[in-house]
Amino acid sequence: MNTVGTHLFLELSDCDEALLDDVRHIEDAMVGAARAAGGTVLASSFHKFEPRGVTGIVAIAESHLSIHTWPEHGYAAADVFTCGESSRPHDAARFLVERLGCRRPSINEVQRGPRSEAAATAV
Repeated sequence: MNTVGTHLFLELSDCDEALLDDVRHIEDAMVGAARAAGGTVLASSFHKFEPRGVTGIVAIAESHLSIHTWPEHGYAAADVFTCGESSRPHDAARFLVERLGCRRPSINEVQRGPRSEAAATAV
């Protein structure tokens, strides 16, 4: 298969609840993760929910990073999708795990890109 990028799905459990509810900390962590991946940050948008939780996205020239937090569960779901040979998505994942005080991370990886007709399946 010819791939164009790597998409990491982060299941971040047993995280620091206070950090997960701090919109400035989450945005700083996500922008830092984008840079750790070698990404060129284009824009970011984050929102703080009431009474708790944060959602946000960082657009990078190489694709994007996104996150949604549930502080009451010590849990965050994040995506790191990067394209290009010099991208380092696993560095971004490690950065987020550390910055969110995550004690039980689970990371699933998918290679994204066009598939040959023989490998394609109907949906």
